[in-house]
Amino acid sequence: MTPDILMTPEKIFLDGKTYIPAEQLPIPEWPCVLSDRAQPTLTVKDDDLFLVTDTLGNISGCSLNDGNPSMGLFCCDTRFLNRLELQIEGRSPILLSSTAEKGFALSVLCTNPRIDERLRPDTVGIRREMVLNGALFEEIEVANYSTTTVSFELSISFDADFVDLFEVRGYDRGKRGRLLRLVEPLQEDGTSTEGDGFASVQTQPVLLRDESLTMAYQGLDGLVMESRLQFQHRQPDYFKGYTAVWQLELTPHETQKLAYRVNLLRNNQPSSTVSAAITLPQAKAAELIEEQQWVNQITRISSDKSIFNRVIERAEQDMYLLRQSFGKYKTVSAGVPWFSALFGRDSIITASQTLMLNPTIAKETLMLLAKYQGKVEDEWRDEEPGKILHELRLGEMARCQEIPHTPYYGTVDATPLWLMLYAEYYAWTNDRETLEQLWPNALAAMEWIDRNIKQTSYLSYNRKSKRGLANQGWKDSGDCIVDHKGELANGAIALCEVQAYVYAAKMRLAEIARMKKRLDLADRWQEEAKNLKIRFNRDFWMEDQDFCALALDGDGKQVDSITSNPGHCLHLGIFTPEKAYSVAERLRAPDMFNGWGIRTLSSLSPAYNPMGYHIGSVWPHDNAIIAMGLRSLGLIDQALELFQGLFDMTSQQPYFRPPELFCGYERNGDNAPVQYPVACTPQAWATGSVFQLLQMMVNLVPDAQNNCLRIIDPALPESINRLSFHNLQVGTTVLDLEFERSGNTTACRVAKKRGNLRVVIEA
Repeated sequence: MTPDILMTPEKIFLDGKTYIPAEQLPIPEWPCVLSDRAQPTLTVKDDDLFLVTDTLGNISGCSLNDGNPSMGLFCCDTRFLNRLELQIEGRSPILLSSTAEKGFALSVLCTNPRIDERLRPDTVGIRREMVLNGALFEEIEVANYSTTTVSFELSISFDADFVDLFEVRGYDRGKRGRLLRLVEPLQEDGTSTEGDGFASVQTQPVLLRDESLTMAYQGLDGLVMESRLQFQHRQPDYFKGYTAVWQLELTPHETQKLAYRVNLLRNNQPSSTVSAAITLPQAKAAELIEEQQWVNQITRISSDKSIFNRVIERAEQDMYLLRQSFGKYKTVSAGVPWFSALFGRDSIITASQTLMLNPTIAKETLMLLAKYQGKVEDEWRDEEPGKILHELRLGEMARCQEIPHTPYYGTVDATPLWLMLYAEYYAWTNDRETLEQLWPNALAAMEWIDRNIKQTSYLSYNRKSKRGLANQGWKDSGDCIVDHKGELANGAIALCEVQAYVYAAKMRLAEIARMKKRLDLADRWQEEAKNLKIRFNRDFWMEDQDFCALALDGDGKQVDSITSNPGHCLHLGIFTPEKAYSVAERLRAPDMFNGWGIRTLSSLSPAYNPMGYHIGSVWPHDNAIIAMGLRSLGLIDQALELFQGLFDMTSQQPYFRPPELFCGYERNGDNAPVQYPVACTPQAWATGSVFQLLQMMVNLVPDAQNNCLRIIDPALPESINRLSFHNLQVGTTVLDLEFERSGNTTACRVAKKRGNLRVVIEA
């Protein structure tokens, strides 16, 4: 339903409510507690909502050195709260403990500092609980643990700047919309109607309270955004601007409860796709029910080691948390806080990693990306017919065409990766209906690849959009495509791993075409893949380094640095055997393998920086893909060594959660892995790497079309003796598998099977 909205230069009328520009009604501000250092954070997420606070559950209104800019309550790429600060007598509470382990909820236990002589320290216990479920809910329990009655003031200060997420990340805007105040409507005679029905003379606009608090903003596109707070249990005693204040008096061991809900609105309609509950207990119950439904659908994996089980359980839960609704489809967003959006490459790789967990993720991802598949030539968005998108954004900057993410198509690898996932999904499910439905999209994707290859002989990228990405592979930062001198490559870039994706896509699609009796396509794609393999091994191979070049530049010259990228080629069959083994050996040299994992760039490179995003850091997903390659070459011990390093790293992370990336510093003795300062966590393909490494160990090869599952030479690491899979889905069969290690051999047995799938175990 379209809202009823009218505007004048001085007022906005929306569905019977009156708003004025904020500068017409200055409001008093409540001082914030100043922090001189960046605060550790807690992160919670529910579908398209996420919240980042400090460990007190606060979002401070100010800090020195800009604090942590990622804090706030976000929905659809818009920050709906940039301040949520609880104070006691104008002071910050003292933290006792806090956790966001549940993922969609956080809890904080804190107490009071000394307040003059009238309130001794550690007298009052304050328990906070926040839950996301289509809205933000908080309940606060305040308890007096002294033997005398205590009186004090408790306040929560709110504010909303409605800043676009790209602004939060540092993008400059020449112009913004305007903050608004929701005011009591004036009658024509200059009076206002108050809640008791009596008219009063009003010469100045007054904030409309009505037992709620509303912050509002009108974007440059005319949309009105609102953060609307409703208080429960006990109403505030008074408001000072956007600060709610309670004057509390508690008898000995008395507890009082305060609560509120923040609804996020866009033109008076819910901004979130999730229907909001009414109270926090209802919101929590709804989340727990949905989470249990998810658990019942997925493969449940467990081992004989408790720490490893915690890593797996966290990954299962994070995959649930990262799912996000986009219309009628639901796929995984790339990561919190910066990439809580639809991505092509990230979503596809994560869906591939988690086929053994739940193939529905892959189906929804394929369908959703097919819906947005490129249809026209559009340089602003780097869109071309048949191309799979890179990133979809919904914020004001995208809506106003300040950035091209509506969606943006600047990725060279998402299209062949989509084709690979299309074939992989069919191998796991034998879902012929989806295969047929998406066949036209597969043909369009292959046609895009072939058109591009004609230009440079290889699938390459060259930015067209003035606000697009300079680099368009998985390493997409501006400084990462460098040669052995550390100098940036120029022109159309053909990345080595992208050619391997094209090779795999053509080989796998040839099999599907043959099954569909399209022998013309099958023979053509197979021949093109064969020719690509010959050219690739000739043009990308660096004889002096006995290694594969990172890329070819716009002149066809090798970008000759030593990187992790060739590791993505190992399991896809594009290398000749001797070259594959040479790459595998080189990746494990000390300048690449730091003890935790393989670096993105050799430490011997002039461009190496252990803190660089793609020039020396270590990425879990990068390493999981390489581990799959090592396993495909029969280098099982080396693959398990990679697993062990990543597992040791993950077991030292908060909540046993693998980060997006970590720094490339050497592992020495008892030193901990060095965190990358702004790594996303949870992050999709880092989480997915847990399942990809499990797949590497047990080596499942599904062929649902022929009703068969092969398990080839499974191998558990020395740190795990037993591993079990319950509710594993292959085609229409559901089965339980158990693996047990004895010395250097791992045995497998089918513990339970519901269906007629043939399971072939090969040692």
